[in-house]
Amino acid sequence: MRTFLKIAKSSLIAAQVLVLGGWIWFYLESRPVPGAGSGTVLFEVEKGKRVRTIAEALTAAKILPKRTPFILGYGLFYAPRSIKAGEYQLPSTGPAGTVLDILIKGRIYLHPVTVPEGLTGREIFAIFIAAGFGGSAESEAAFGVTDDIALWDPQAANLEGYLYPETYHLPKGISAKDILQAMTGQFKEVFGESGRRRAAELRLTVREVVILASLIEKETARPDEKRLVSAVFHNRLKLGMKLDCDPTIIYALKLKGPFEGRLRTRDLKYDSPYNTYLHPGLPPGPIANPGRESLEAALHPAEAEYLYFVSRNDGSHQFSRTFAEHRLAVKKYQN
Repeated sequence: MRTFLKIAKSSLIAAQVLVLGGWIWFYLESRPVPGAGSGTVLFEVEKGKRVRTIAEALTAAKILPKRTPFILGYGLFYAPRSIKAGEYQLPSTGPAGTVLDILIKGRIYLHPVTVPEGLTGREIFAIFIAAGFGGSAESEAAFGVTDDIALWDPQAANLEGYLYPETYHLPKGISAKDILQAMTGQFKEVFGESGRRRAAELRLTVREVVILASLIEKETARPDEKRLVSAVFHNRLKLGMKLDCDPTIIYALKLKGPFEGRLRTRDLKYDSPYNTYLHPGLPPGPIANPGRESLEAALHPAEAEYLYFVSRNDGSHQFSRTFAEHRLAVKKYQN
């Protein structure tokens, strides 16, 4: 029995020495290469690839100087945990321990893509496609699937107005459907139940609020003017006045084809349900995808009696209560 305990004790000590030696060896072999840079590179792990194949790819990409430390290090300290497929941001030249840790923990690299306020759905698609996500046909198909917002807007024929503008961090290979789902999910989070309650107080549907917000978004980029523009539109709607909103015509022209960049006098008579110079009330749908400030402005217009506004040609607007005041402002700033 005593002999057995001695053997067991010796075996345990040997195992500990082996593990300690393995750690020391792995540490020494995993040290950064002298003179190596501090940059990073993107490296993709393909689905179903074995550890040895991944090690070979890492050495071929010159991320690791040797494949052996990576393979043995995995076997000693990480097996049988798997390496998740995906794209990773790795140190440009090792070390193996750091690379292994990133891969084993599945720290997939997420590409940042920024979507500004006030773009149409198709303009948003172009941003994602340029960043390497999805294609035109795939995006158009996903754009027409309204399941995620059906309870918020049963009338929606597409996702226009509900693609919330923000910076999104996306893994390589994500589908257009998943991207748009993330955007509509963010819209619902920002608008929230408080927004739905406020819309009901105004006797508006969520859809009508989003349409209003899209008009506000396109009329002014100034946060201090958004609630004033909102007041003008709310006041006009209550009086049954046409909104006379130029961006609605621009949107209608974009639906027809490429927009030339400026409105002409004849465009004001363009026959479209979106032309708010011809048709009273709100246009049939959102004309852009508004951000938080425009949504808030649509829900909380300023307490003002303004019915008109005109550009001062410096990004700001002159607001007027009467048509006579408005004519003077137009003469001052537009002539």
